[in-house]
Amino acid sequence: MYWIGFDIGSSSIKAALINADNGSPIDMVQYPEKEMSIASAQSGWAEQDPQMWWQNLCKATQNLISKSNINKSEIKGIGISYQMHGLVIVDKKLEPIRPSIIWCDSRAVGTGEQLFHNAGEEKCIDHLLNAPGNFTLSKLKWVKDNEPENYQNIHKFMLPGDYIALRLSGECTTTPSGLSEGILWDFKDNQIAKWLLEEAGIDTSLVPEIRPSFSEQGRVSKKGAEESGLPEGIPIMYRAGDQPNNALALNVMEPGQIAATGGTSGVVYAISGQQRTQEHTRINSFAHVNHSKDATRIGKLLCINGTGIQYSWMKNELTDGLSYNDMNQMAEKVTIGSDGLSILPFGNGAERMLENRGKGSRILNLNFNIHKKSHLFRAALEGIAFAFVHGMEILQNDGVDIGSIKAGNDNLFRAGIFSKTVATLSQSKIDIVETTGAVGAARAAAYAHGDFASIDEATATDAVQLTYEPENNINEYQEAYQIWKEALNEYLD
Repeated sequence: MYWIGFDIGSSSIKAALINADNGSPIDMVQYPEKEMSIASAQSGWAEQDPQMWWQNLCKATQNLISKSNINKSEIKGIGISYQMHGLVIVDKKLEPIRPSIIWCDSRAVGTGEQLFHNAGEEKCIDHLLNAPGNFTLSKLKWVKDNEPENYQNIHKFMLPGDYIALRLSGECTTTPSGLSEGILWDFKDNQIAKWLLEEAGIDTSLVPEIRPSFSEQGRVSKKGAEESGLPEGIPIMYRAGDQPNNALALNVMEPGQIAATGGTSGVVYAISGQQRTQEHTRINSFAHVNHSKDATRIGKLLCINGTGIQYSWMKNELTDGLSYNDMNQMAEKVTIGSDGLSILPFGNGAERMLENRGKGSRILNLNFNIHKKSHLFRAALEGIAFAFVHGMEILQNDGVDIGSIKAGNDNLFRAGIFSKTVATLSQSKIDIVETTGAVGAARAAAYAHGDFASIDEATATDAVQLTYEPENNINEYQEAYQIWKEALNEYLD
């Protein structure tokens, strides 16, 4: 028997099968091969057709079943991971009224700021652990203010994963974790933030039925089965945004544990047992998948836009076909601190961790008589690592205990310079684990169903492929980091 997990990204849909007996991955596919399109009618806008996600999910499912050569009747149920913070609105026929306003759309920044002021900044921070910001609620209010005809036709609003569950089951449901990422969950009262909806002028009847992250959230309908190729009647047992789900996939569930990713952008997602924040302008706090009234589990998310994209830019623009491994080997020949060369990696838009400031990447102290490409490569890796460490200091200032760090098989974490720098400066061990969000979602669904007694058991077949321990020569790393921080302070001033 098997469980299937989906990861609904903005670039592609990933689907994975796991063995129901031990949680081991059976097979995985990604569809489409080329990235899905993002429409941008105006600068700062980003929209996708939700039906495109569904169509690609159906293709991915059919490809996975065919590729793995299994009998689909042996699939027991479904777990869903999805791109966070998006808005989907549907009418009474459960059809999308307009394209989804997705996570990277910034049109609602001003709307969120005004809502933050009107609702009361102290109350928002105390009850929501966040400012409304440019998240799902603010996007919904933007629709209300700017597209009144569309707003009047709304039956329910939802997040991207909620829409996929709707297409599978025919039911409109959501989760507390999902509502928290839309800045719609009142942590103090442990319910939807009705007072904030009232301030925004949003009817609470538009909120879908709320179900726990680990629970039956509907069953595949006849129509959902016909279109997707999945068996009719199997349950959807789990749903979560991609970052909480990535943490679950790495078995990061308890305070002191950290999940990190280093792709185009970088994320540090730390679990806290404290329901408070003083860094709401630089990080976000969401309900982790195992958060409850009786057991506080807050996922504190710090995002760095300019990380892997900087290293890939160097690869594309400064090398003649070198691989990342080639670049890493060249960088290893340079001493810690890159002989005085420092790079600030903030060249991918405004950085929330810098309070939405960002004036482009900076290369500092470049000496034409000393520095070569190898220095640039090392300084790039060190600069990204220093940005991660600076972000972890912000998390510590918000009450997070920095313990163990787990990361997926990303290029950045495979680079020894990067991982050794982060491990040494944070004095934390880093374990690299081979897993994916789709596999994590499938395992979470199996756990919710009772196939596994714990997430520990569900992820037991995952092996730690590589471990980085703190180096002994911490003083050299700290000296280089202080030089970088001085450059950062000048940049911000």
